[in-house]
Amino acid sequence: MASGQEPIEFDPECVGTAIDNDEGESVRDSTTSITASLYEYRELHGRTYQSSKTTEYWAPNDQKHISAFDVAHQWLTMMLSDKLYAAPIPPNPSHILDIGTGTGIWAIDMADTFPSALVTGTDISPTQPSWTPPNLTFLIDDAQLEWPFPDNHFDFIHIRYLHGGITSWPQFYSQVFRCLKPGGYFQQIEPNIELRCDNPAASDQVYQQWAHLFYEAGDKINRSFRINEEIMTGWARGAGFEDITHTKFKIPIGAWPKDKRLKAMGTFTELYMDLSLDGFALFPIGQILGWTLEEVQALVANMRKAVHDPNNRSNSDMHMVYGRKPLA
Repeated sequence: MASGQEPIEFDPECVGTAIDNDEGESVRDSTTSITASLYEYRELHGRTYQSSKTTEYWAPNDQKHISAFDVAHQWLTMMLSDKLYAAPIPPNPSHILDIGTGTGIWAIDMADTFPSALVTGTDISPTQPSWTPPNLTFLIDDAQLEWPFPDNHFDFIHIRYLHGGITSWPQFYSQVFRCLKPGGYFQQIEPNIELRCDNPAASDQVYQQWAHLFYEAGDKINRSFRINEEIMTGWARGAGFEDITHTKFKIPIGAWPKDKRLKAMGTFTELYMDLSLDGFALFPIGQILGWTLEEVQALVANMRKAVHDPNNRSNSDMHMVYGRKPLA
Protein backbone atom coordinates (compact mmCIF):
# COMPACT_ATOMS: atom_id res chain seq x y z
CA MET A 1 0.00 0.00 0.00
CA ALA A 2 1.40 3.38 -0.97
CA SER A 3 1.70 5.95 1.79
CA GLY A 4 -0.81 8.79 1.92
CA GLN A 5 -3.13 10.61 4.27
CA GLU A 6 -5.37 9.04 6.90
CA PRO A 7 -7.37 6.07 5.53
CA ILE A 8 -10.98 6.64 4.53
CA GLU A 9 -13.39 4.33 6.32
CA PHE A 10 -14.46 1.46 4.06
CA ASP A 11 -18.13 0.57 3.55
CA PRO A 12 -18.38 -3.21 4.10
CA GLU A 13 -21.64 -3.30 2.14
CA CYS A 14 -19.96 -1.98 -1.00
CA VAL A 15 -19.79 -4.76 -3.57
CA GLY A 16 -18.94 -2.74 -6.64
CA THR A 17 -20.09 0.15 -8.76
CA ALA A 18 -21.89 -0.36 -12.04
CA ILE A 19 -20.46 1.97 -14.66
CA ASP A 20 -22.12 2.47 -18.01
CA ASN A 21 -19.31 3.02 -20.48
CA ASP A 22 -21.62 4.37 -23.17
CA GLU A 23 -20.50 7.78 -24.30
CA GLY A 24 -24.01 9.21 -24.01
CA GLU A 25 -24.71 12.89 -24.63
CA SER A 26 -22.75 15.58 -22.89
CA VAL A 27 -24.49 18.62 -21.49
CA ARG A 28 -22.02 20.55 -23.64
CA ASP A 29 -23.19 19.45 -27.11
CA SER A 30 -22.57 22.64 -29.06
CA THR A 31 -19.57 24.89 -29.56
CA THR A 32 -18.81 28.47 -30.32
CA SER A 33 -18.86 29.69 -33.90
CA ILE A 34 -15.21 30.18 -34.78
CA THR A 35 -12.74 29.62 -37.58
CA ALA A 36 -13.40 26.29 -39.30
CA SER A 37 -9.73 25.32 -39.24
CA LEU A 38 -9.92 24.85 -35.48
CA TYR A 39 -12.08 21.80 -36.11
CA GLU A 40 -9.40 20.05 -38.16
CA TYR A 41 -8.47 17.77 -35.28
CA ARG A 42 -5.79 15.13 -35.18
CA GLU A 43 -7.35 11.68 -35.03
CA LEU A 44 -5.76 8.76 -33.20
CA HIS A 45 -7.53 5.40 -33.15
CA GLY A 46 -10.92 7.07 -33.37
CA ARG A 47 -10.21 9.78 -30.76
CA THR A 48 -9.64 13.44 -31.67
CA TYR A 49 -6.95 15.77 -30.28
CA GLN A 50 -6.39 19.51 -30.63
CA SER A 51 -3.12 20.99 -31.85
CA SER A 52 -1.84 24.46 -30.97
CA LYS A 53 1.13 26.60 -31.92
CA THR A 54 3.21 25.20 -29.06
CA THR A 55 2.06 21.64 -28.50
CA GLU A 56 0.00 18.69 -29.56
CA TYR A 57 -2.03 18.44 -26.37
CA TRP A 58 -1.99 14.98 -24.82
CA ALA A 59 -5.68 14.62 -23.81
CA PRO A 60 -8.51 14.18 -26.35
CA ASN A 61 -11.22 16.75 -27.03
CA ASP A 62 -14.00 14.54 -28.40
CA GLN A 63 -17.51 14.01 -27.06
CA LYS A 64 -16.52 11.23 -24.66
CA HIS A 65 -13.84 13.34 -23.03
CA ILE A 66 -16.07 16.43 -22.95
CA SER A 67 -18.50 14.35 -20.89
CA ALA A 68 -15.62 13.45 -18.57
CA PHE A 69 -14.74 17.14 -18.10
CA ASP A 70 -18.26 17.88 -16.89
CA VAL A 71 -18.21 14.90 -14.53
CA ALA A 72 -14.89 16.13 -13.12
CA HIS A 73 -16.43 19.53 -12.44
CA GLN A 74 -18.99 17.86 -10.21
CA TRP A 75 -16.56 16.12 -7.91
CA LEU A 76 -14.08 19.01 -7.90
CA THR A 77 -16.88 21.28 -6.71
CA MET A 78 -17.79 18.74 -4.03
CA MET A 79 -14.12 18.65 -3.02
CA LEU A 80 -14.34 22.38 -2.26
CA SER A 81 -17.46 21.90 -0.10
CA ASP A 82 -19.78 22.74 -3.00
CA LYS A 83 -17.90 25.93 -3.82
CA LEU A 84 -16.36 27.02 -7.10
CA TYR A 85 -13.17 28.36 -5.51
CA ALA A 86 -11.37 28.55 -2.17
CA ALA A 87 -9.21 31.65 -2.60
CA PRO A 88 -10.43 34.69 -0.59
CA ILE A 89 -11.27 36.79 -3.62
CA PRO A 90 -13.14 40.12 -3.30
CA PRO A 91 -16.92 39.79 -2.78
CA ASN A 92 -17.59 41.75 -5.98
CA PRO A 93 -14.90 40.91 -8.54
CA SER A 94 -15.06 42.80 -11.81
CA HIS A 95 -12.88 40.60 -14.05
CA ILE A 96 -12.33 36.82 -13.80
CA LEU A 97 -10.15 34.62 -16.05
CA ASP A 98 -10.36 30.83 -16.48
CA ILE A 99 -7.27 29.38 -18.17
CA GLY A 100 -7.78 25.96 -19.81
CA THR A 101 -11.54 26.35 -19.52
CA GLY A 102 -12.30 23.06 -21.33
CA THR A 103 -16.07 22.78 -21.69
CA GLY A 104 -16.42 26.15 -19.95
CA ILE A 105 -18.60 24.73 -17.20
CA TRP A 106 -16.66 26.42 -14.35
CA ALA A 107 -16.64 29.77 -16.18
CA ILE A 108 -20.39 29.50 -16.80
CA ASP A 109 -21.07 28.83 -13.13
CA MET A 110 -18.85 31.76 -12.11
CA ALA A 111 -20.59 34.08 -14.56
CA ASP A 112 -23.93 33.07 -13.05
CA THR A 113 -22.56 33.53 -9.52
CA PHE A 114 -21.14 37.01 -10.27
CA PRO A 115 -23.48 38.57 -12.87
CA SER A 116 -21.78 41.97 -12.54
CA ALA A 117 -18.33 40.50 -13.32
CA LEU A 118 -16.88 40.02 -16.80
CA VAL A 119 -15.71 36.40 -17.05
CA THR A 120 -13.31 35.15 -19.75
CA GLY A 121 -12.46 31.52 -20.47
CA THR A 122 -9.57 30.47 -22.73
CA ASP A 123 -8.60 27.12 -24.23
CA ILE A 124 -6.86 25.72 -27.28
CA SER A 125 -9.96 23.64 -28.15
CA PRO A 126 -13.35 25.03 -29.23
CA THR A 127 -15.34 22.73 -26.93
CA GLN A 128 -17.39 25.45 -25.23
CA PRO A 129 -21.15 25.99 -25.75
CA SER A 130 -22.60 28.78 -27.88
CA TRP A 131 -25.22 29.61 -25.24
CA THR A 132 -23.57 31.45 -22.37
CA PRO A 133 -24.39 34.07 -19.76
CA PRO A 134 -24.15 37.60 -21.23
CA ASN A 135 -21.15 38.42 -19.02
CA LEU A 136 -19.06 35.47 -20.29
CA THR A 137 -16.68 35.37 -23.26
CA PHE A 138 -14.75 32.36 -24.57
CA LEU A 139 -11.49 32.81 -26.46
CA ILE A 140 -9.43 30.25 -28.35
CA ASP A 141 -5.96 31.01 -27.03
CA ASP A 142 -2.73 29.17 -26.27
CA ALA A 143 -1.68 29.81 -22.66
CA GLN A 144 1.96 29.14 -23.54
CA LEU A 145 2.04 32.16 -25.84
CA GLU A 146 1.83 35.81 -24.81
CA TRP A 147 -1.56 36.37 -23.18
CA PRO A 148 -3.78 38.94 -24.96
CA PHE A 149 -4.73 40.72 -21.74
CA PRO A 150 -3.51 43.99 -20.21
CA ASP A 151 -1.44 44.26 -17.07
CA ASN A 152 -3.16 44.47 -13.68
CA HIS A 153 -6.56 43.50 -15.10
CA PHE A 154 -8.11 40.48 -13.36
CA ASP A 155 -9.33 40.08 -9.78
CA PHE A 156 -9.11 36.28 -10.00
CA ILE A 157 -7.36 33.83 -12.33
CA HIS A 158 -8.47 30.20 -12.15
CA ILE A 159 -6.33 27.27 -13.39
CA ARG A 160 -6.90 23.53 -13.17
CA TYR A 161 -5.82 20.35 -14.93
CA LEU A 162 -2.99 21.79 -17.04
CA HIS A 163 -0.48 19.12 -15.98
CA GLY A 164 1.43 17.73 -18.94
CA GLY A 165 0.55 20.77 -21.06
CA ILE A 166 3.01 23.50 -20.07
CA THR A 167 6.66 23.70 -21.11
CA SER A 168 7.71 26.50 -18.72
CA TRP A 169 5.66 26.92 -15.57
CA PRO A 170 7.77 29.89 -14.39
CA GLN A 171 6.93 31.70 -17.64
CA PHE A 172 3.27 30.72 -17.26
CA TYR A 173 3.16 32.04 -13.70
CA SER A 174 4.82 35.28 -14.73
CA GLN A 175 1.87 35.91 -17.05
CA VAL A 176 -0.59 35.08 -14.26
CA PHE A 177 1.22 37.62 -12.06
CA ARG A 178 1.30 40.28 -14.79
CA CYS A 179 -2.39 40.04 -15.59
CA LEU A 180 -3.66 40.09 -12.00
CA LYS A 181 -4.55 43.32 -10.27
CA PRO A 182 -2.50 44.15 -7.16
CA GLY A 183 -4.30 42.28 -4.40
CA GLY A 184 -5.83 39.82 -6.90
CA TYR A 185 -5.67 36.05 -6.43
CA PHE A 186 -4.84 33.04 -8.56
CA GLN A 187 -5.91 29.48 -7.76
CA GLN A 188 -4.61 26.27 -9.33
CA ILE A 189 -5.78 22.67 -8.85
CA GLU A 190 -3.76 19.76 -10.23
CA PRO A 191 -3.84 16.00 -9.60
CA ASN A 192 -1.17 13.66 -8.41
CA ILE A 193 -1.55 11.09 -11.18
CA GLU A 194 -0.19 8.20 -9.08
CA LEU A 195 -3.21 6.49 -7.54
CA ARG A 196 -2.88 4.26 -4.47
CA CYS A 197 -4.73 1.52 -2.58
CA ASP A 198 -5.75 1.97 1.05
CA ASN A 199 -6.22 -1.77 1.46
CA PRO A 200 -2.91 -3.17 2.81
CA ALA A 201 -3.66 -6.49 1.08
CA ALA A 202 -4.13 -4.89 -2.34
CA SER A 203 -1.44 -4.24 -4.94
CA ASP A 204 -1.05 -0.81 -6.48
CA GLN A 205 1.57 -1.96 -8.99
CA VAL A 206 -0.52 -0.98 -12.02
CA TYR A 207 -1.08 2.48 -10.51
CA GLN A 208 2.67 2.96 -10.08
CA GLN A 209 3.32 1.72 -13.62
CA TRP A 210 0.71 4.09 -15.04
CA ALA A 211 2.14 7.13 -13.25
CA HIS A 212 5.74 6.43 -14.15
CA LEU A 213 4.86 5.98 -17.82
CA PHE A 214 3.25 9.43 -17.79
CA TYR A 215 6.28 10.87 -16.00
CA GLU A 216 8.51 9.37 -18.69
CA ALA A 217 6.32 10.68 -21.53
CA GLY A 218 6.15 14.16 -20.01
CA ASP A 219 9.89 14.30 -19.52
CA LYS A 220 10.40 13.27 -23.13
CA ILE A 221 8.44 16.25 -24.46
CA ASN A 222 9.46 18.64 -21.65
CA ARG A 223 5.93 18.95 -20.25
CA SER A 224 5.99 17.42 -16.81
CA PHE A 225 3.20 15.48 -15.13
CA ARG A 226 4.95 15.73 -11.74
CA ILE A 227 2.87 17.79 -9.34
CA ASN A 228 3.34 18.26 -5.60
CA GLU A 229 3.21 20.93 -2.89
CA GLU A 230 6.85 21.98 -3.19
CA ILE A 231 6.69 22.38 -6.97
CA MET A 232 3.44 24.36 -7.08
CA THR A 233 4.26 26.70 -4.20
CA GLY A 234 7.72 27.19 -5.71
CA TRP A 235 6.22 28.40 -8.99
CA ALA A 236 4.01 30.87 -7.14
CA ARG A 237 6.77 32.12 -4.87
CA GLY A 238 9.14 32.56 -7.78
CA ALA A 239 6.61 34.69 -9.64
CA GLY A 240 6.27 37.05 -6.68
CA PHE A 241 3.03 35.93 -5.04
CA GLU A 242 2.48 36.17 -1.30
CA ASP A 243 0.06 34.63 1.21
CA ILE A 244 0.49 31.34 -0.66
CA THR A 245 -1.72 28.54 0.63
CA HIS A 246 -1.49 24.85 -0.26
CA THR A 247 -4.15 22.22 0.46
CA LYS A 248 -3.98 18.50 -0.32
CA PHE A 249 -7.28 16.65 -0.73
CA LYS A 250 -7.56 12.87 -0.52
CA ILE A 251 -10.10 11.81 -3.17
CA PRO A 252 -11.70 8.33 -3.17
CA ILE A 253 -12.20 6.57 -6.49
CA GLY A 254 -15.31 4.41 -6.40
CA ALA A 255 -18.26 4.04 -4.06
CA TRP A 256 -16.29 2.17 -1.40
CA PRO A 257 -16.22 4.86 1.37
CA LYS A 258 -18.73 4.55 4.22
CA ASP A 259 -19.23 8.32 4.45
CA LYS A 260 -22.16 9.30 2.19
CA ARG A 261 -20.51 12.42 0.80
CA LEU A 262 -17.26 10.63 0.02
CA LYS A 263 -19.23 7.76 -1.50
CA ALA A 264 -21.02 10.19 -3.85
CA MET A 265 -17.73 11.88 -4.74
CA GLY A 266 -16.09 8.51 -5.36
CA THR A 267 -18.90 7.51 -7.71
CA PHE A 268 -18.24 10.62 -9.80
CA THR A 269 -14.47 10.06 -9.84
CA GLU A 270 -14.91 6.45 -10.90
CA LEU A 271 -17.13 7.51 -13.78
CA TYR A 272 -14.59 10.20 -14.71
CA MET A 273 -11.80 7.61 -14.77
CA ASP A 274 -13.91 5.21 -16.79
CA LEU A 275 -14.60 7.87 -19.43
CA SER A 276 -11.00 9.09 -19.49
CA LEU A 277 -8.52 6.22 -19.15
CA ASP A 278 -8.27 5.12 -22.78
CA GLY A 279 -8.13 8.70 -24.07
CA PHE A 280 -5.47 9.59 -21.53
CA ALA A 281 -3.18 6.73 -22.54
CA LEU A 282 -3.34 6.82 -26.33
CA PHE A 283 -1.10 9.80 -27.00
CA PRO A 284 1.45 9.84 -24.13
CA ILE A 285 1.97 6.08 -23.91
CA GLY A 286 1.07 5.06 -27.46
CA GLN A 287 2.54 7.89 -29.53
CA ILE A 288 5.28 9.37 -27.35
CA LEU A 289 6.54 6.14 -25.76
CA GLY A 290 5.80 3.97 -28.80
CA TRP A 291 3.51 1.34 -27.31
CA THR A 292 1.28 -0.58 -29.69
CA LEU A 293 -2.48 -0.10 -29.54
CA GLU A 294 -2.86 -3.62 -28.13
CA GLU A 295 -0.33 -2.87 -25.36
CA VAL A 296 -2.09 0.38 -24.47
CA GLN A 297 -5.48 -1.35 -24.40
CA ALA A 298 -4.14 -4.05 -22.09
CA LEU A 299 -2.74 -1.44 -19.69
CA VAL A 300 -6.02 0.49 -19.72
CA ALA A 301 -7.94 -2.73 -19.03
CA ASN A 302 -5.74 -3.42 -16.00
CA MET A 303 -6.22 0.13 -14.74
CA ARG A 304 -9.97 -0.05 -15.21
CA LYS A 305 -10.14 -3.39 -13.39
CA ALA A 306 -8.19 -1.96 -10.44
CA VAL A 307 -10.31 1.20 -10.28
CA HIS A 308 -13.58 -0.78 -10.35
CA ASP A 309 -12.54 -3.16 -7.55
CA PRO A 310 -13.93 -1.64 -4.31
CA ASN A 311 -11.67 -3.87 -2.22
CA ASN A 312 -8.66 -1.90 -3.47
CA ARG A 313 -10.05 1.25 -1.81
CA SER A 314 -8.44 3.32 -4.56
CA ASN A 315 -7.79 7.01 -4.01
CA SER A 316 -5.50 9.84 -5.08
CA ASP A 317 -4.37 13.31 -4.03
CA MET A 318 -5.45 16.64 -5.46
CA HIS A 319 -3.23 19.67 -4.87
CA MET A 320 -4.66 23.17 -4.63
CA VAL A 321 -2.54 26.30 -4.36
CA TYR A 322 -3.68 29.90 -4.27
CA GLY A 323 -1.83 33.16 -3.67
CA ARG A 324 -2.16 36.92 -3.79
CA LYS A 325 -0.37 39.48 -5.90
CA PRO A 326 1.15 42.11 -3.55
CA LEU A 327 -0.63 45.42 -3.26
CA ALA A 328 2.59 47.36 -3.71
